[in-house]
Amino acid sequence: MDRRDFIKHSAALAAMTAVPALAKAETTQEIEDHSGKLIISAPMLQNYAATSIGIAFAVSDLANGYVEYSEKKDLKDARKVKCGGYRVTDINDKVMLVRLTGLKEATKYYYRIGADRIRYGGAYDMEITGSESDPQIYSFTTAGAKAKAHFCVINDTHAKFVPFAGLCTKLAELKPSCVIWNGDTASKNEVIDTLRETIIMPPGSDGFAAETPYLLCPGNHDSRGMANRHFEKVWMFRQPEERPSRDWDLGRNFAVRMGDVAMIGLDTAEDKLDTNPRFAGIFTSEPYREAQAVWLADALKQPEIASAPFLVAFCHIPLFDPRPDANPGDCYPADIDPRYKKDYAAWQRTCANLWTPLLAEAGCQLIITGHQHKYRYDAPEGERTWAQIVGGGPVDNPTIIEGCVRKGKLKITVHDNAAGTVIEEFSFNRR
Repeated sequence: MDRRDFIKHSAALAAMTAVPALAKAETTQEIEDHSGKLIISAPMLQNYAATSIGIAFAVSDLANGYVEYSEKKDLKDARKVKCGGYRVTDINDKVMLVRLTGLKEATKYYYRIGADRIRYGGAYDMEITGSESDPQIYSFTTAGAKAKAHFCVINDTHAKFVPFAGLCTKLAELKPSCVIWNGDTASKNEVIDTLRETIIMPPGSDGFAAETPYLLCPGNHDSRGMANRHFEKVWMFRQPEERPSRDWDLGRNFAVRMGDVAMIGLDTAEDKLDTNPRFAGIFTSEPYREAQAVWLADALKQPEIASAPFLVAFCHIPLFDPRPDANPGDCYPADIDPRYKKDYAAWQRTCANLWTPLLAEAGCQLIITGHQHKYRYDAPEGERTWAQIVGGGPVDNPTIIEGCVRKGKLKITVHDNAAGTVIEEFSFNRR
């Protein structure tokens, strides 16, 4: 299906999952009546790492959120961490973002979320008017070299909540250590309410990430719309102490060791050039990609990444395409060239030139991408030593790309979540 036409083709939605009642919510994203509740969503685990993790949840009123966590299930000796970073907490009426740091690698923790309702009348006129905590105790396990090596990848979900619920049902069955959300979470978000709904509280999937951590590789659509320009309001960056000052603005990149697998997350950014007049000069993807190349060179040298037997990279837009008429995204100034069918990047040659030599030198075996809404496998060929898997989605052929280490090999299984079948399976040797 052409990626620009998929919205027109939604007749297959009802057959894809057992939650047809969600169909009317596909495009409306209505605001619910939460009957006075302050905490209005289950928690979401974000930015999975070896010694830190983020916990996000939605609120209905001005609040100061917190997380209590412990290695003990009864939370008897729990530590309490408030939302925001240093100096002041982040009081707001939409999403609480709490970052837990200083954790132990490959360790199971238990946690509970809570929030204080804040009446704010001015700098010297504020008070707590009530507190609320989720009675449920949840758990998570941190990453690290001793963690279970099992990941799943979804992509191009585009706020299509019926197929997304179907993906979540399958993910709950597969029970991965983490999920990589590989871009285009929605087509656009102009207001924070729809952005919050897409990421934190998608209808029909409450609690989908309360005990399964997620990593994010943004897609081109994840920058479109006024709310998406501030994506960090619902998907937190890591704290300053977790990364060098040079890389503070690269909060969506990740280099995570999970068992025998090193996982690298990159952001291919927009599929149109910064010079394309359609976007009025408001994007700066080119220097962003260059900065990521500098980050990547260092990330690949980190001992826990360099020593991993398997190296897998994730990004939204493919870094290779065998089709001669596929636009490579570097046709200045406005993405138009008679050699190519489309006036946007089907794949990203600029990113490929910047990043793949570093990945190849490090022995990367596989790059997992999305963007094209149709599954494809590109085997290594010639000087291109890495394989590429392009995930499908969002309506007709949503895929879950599953990876786990078994008997010394990285096993990849591509699930067709609409048909309930396995499309292909692959096996990769140690690098």
